[in-house]
Amino acid sequence: MGRQPDGNALLRLVSPEAVKLLTAGGAELARRVGIDVVRGIVLDVLTGKNLRDSTEVLTRRRIAALNLAMVSMFLRGSRASPDFIQRLPHLATANLAQPGIPKAERWLAQWMIGLTDKALQNVLRDDPRALAEYRDQYIQACAQAIAGQAQQEGELRGVLETPSGLKAQVNWLFMTYLAGAVGAQTLAIRGSEKSAYGKLFEKLVLGSLLSILGFKHVPRENPQTLRGEFWLASRGERRESDATLLYEPGKGVRFDIGFIGRGNPEISLDKVTRFERETELGGRKWYMGTVIIVDRIGPNSRIQELARRVRGTIVQMSAAYWPQEVARILSALLGFKHELVKMRQEGIHDFLRRRMREVLLEEFLTPDAR
Repeated sequence: MGRQPDGNALLRLVSPEAVKLLTAGGAELARRVGIDVVRGIVLDVLTGKNLRDSTEVLTRRRIAALNLAMVSMFLRGSRASPDFIQRLPHLATANLAQPGIPKAERWLAQWMIGLTDKALQNVLRDDPRALAEYRDQYIQACAQAIAGQAQQEGELRGVLETPSGLKAQVNWLFMTYLAGAVGAQTLAIRGSEKSAYGKLFEKLVLGSLLSILGFKHVPRENPQTLRGEFWLASRGERRESDATLLYEPGKGVRFDIGFIGRGNPEISLDKVTRFERETELGGRKWYMGTVIIVDRIGPNSRIQELARRVRGTIVQMSAAYWPQEVARILSALLGFKHELVKMRQEGIHDFLRRRMREVLLEEFLTPDAR
């Protein structure tokens, strides 16, 4: 029998810190960058700024750190085996052909041949038999590019070396495979962070908003007074809501939030109609209003009109000081009283900034917020 490929061969070349950064979900990433940075991003969203713009600095930090970790991985591999670079595409496809390899190892293997999860699905159509053919085409394409570059510029020679003892001879093949891996990694990280940060900040923004409005965060399984309490990510009778507010016995509101752009109005409409208006809780029938919070809606959209027909309300986060609109909706629906309802706009930013300092964001950084 031939020697079985090592399902963690690439992962062993990556530092433990880089592995943690590679596999971290949204909640773990938030803890790593610091709660004060996260608090600032939540405040940005509460004052109408785009989440993607605010989280870009976090994404850049992670990509920069992982790109440097990739360089170290190439150096470690070259130190361990003189022909590591030449064998790299074969090592990657051998690992990808194995069932049940760790997710982080699968990602690394894909990146070594310029693929992401989506590219693997689209290019190879999830057919493992196509891996070898793709690998050979990848090697050939890189070789042709290198031959053309060498004809123009000559051979590339050099040494990469660190004080810790990592050392590798650098040539066009080394740089081509490294650049391909870094490029695929960057695409993959950006794609995964869009989802991870979206899910994370849905909880953080909703939890912060309801806390600022004076409501108490409680576990869904253990509401205390059924008055002025909320929980996050509850599962209702029909579909999941992102937050449920119990204002007073018999009256409450379900919230749904999504960082959805103008190009997806049908998703917003789906959110409007997903919840039943009445539910059973604590042996009592509750009237539940519905508030849908989205990034923005196009000027010609009919979503708001359709929402009114089903007695739901849509709020756009792109509007400056949209939390005041939420407070006013709660006032109209429930008789809610709060200073934000009638506050002059010039005082809202300072108010939100002061109250954000008091929000216990750690309560919302649960393991499933990822």
